[in-house]
Amino acid sequence: MSKFGVLVMGPAGAGKTTFCSALIQHLRNNKRSCFYVNLDPAAEDFVYEPDLDIKDLISLEDVMEEIGLGPNGGLIYCFEFLLDNLDFLTEAIDPLTEEYLIIIDMPGQIELYTHIPVVPTLVRHMTRSGALNVNLCATYLLESTFIIDRAKYFAGTLSAMSAMIMLEIPHVNVFSKMDLVRGTVPRKELKRFIDPDSSLLEDDPTEARAVAASADSLSADPSGAESVMAGGSFKRLNRAVAQLIDDFSMVSFLQLDVQDEDSVGAVLSYIDDAIQFHEAQEPREPVDELENSYEDGTMS
Repeated sequence: MSKFGVLVMGPAGAGKTTFCSALIQHLRNNKRSCFYVNLDPAAEDFVYEPDLDIKDLISLEDVMEEIGLGPNGGLIYCFEFLLDNLDFLTEAIDPLTEEYLIIIDMPGQIELYTHIPVVPTLVRHMTRSGALNVNLCATYLLESTFIIDRAKYFAGTLSAMSAMIMLEIPHVNVFSKMDLVRGTVPRKELKRFIDPDSSLLEDDPTEARAVAASADSLSADPSGAESVMAGGSFKRLNRAVAQLIDDFSMVSFLQLDVQDEDSVGAVLSYIDDAIQFHEAQEPREPVDELENSYEDGTMS
């Protein structure tokens, strides 16, 4: 029996847990079942208590205290420990039916998705090539305020693309916290960032200042002191990253405001399409829906 899930990822502070909470509320409002999994061993505060919490297996605080690792090394250790104890996941998820959407809240250390094979190994275990047969989609959140600093925007986009390549599962990329930029960034300007384009660097004020600071910086040795101090090396790096993203042409973004239920529903519709959720649901007879309405107390 197929199962369906979404892996919620992104850098620290992107709003992953907030999105999970908004998604759960939206599913409940629409009478859909979900199973909430927290895989962040450092997370403490939740609006909805997780159905499965990695801290019941291992916590970052215990690892740091007992083994003496720092936060980053501790997170990697926690995931390696999880990979050695995959029954913790399997026993909880295996009984779920196809009616459930499994929501997996991930930590914000992007190295887990982009640099080391820990999360890719976990994904292989959960998907059709592994033991759990979950139709899994990754949702990568990037804070919308990144667009104010274009170098930061392209760096965040590169991390999203790297995760797409590493995980090899359907991917939905999302600008979170859209309420922070609406009214600050004109709508027409905002649309330019939905599909990353290297031409965005052409009219970047900070890039213009770098050129003005040293007209010869582009032809100079990028490792030379003058090029570094004038910003020429940074400019070259930004252009190389932007061109790489442009060449692959893999990343585009949806817009998310968790305070707007329609916005949450729109993102969910893309997730459902990516995992083919609705195609697997059995048609319901009108009499079944009527009985459910009576059971829920929504009809008099």
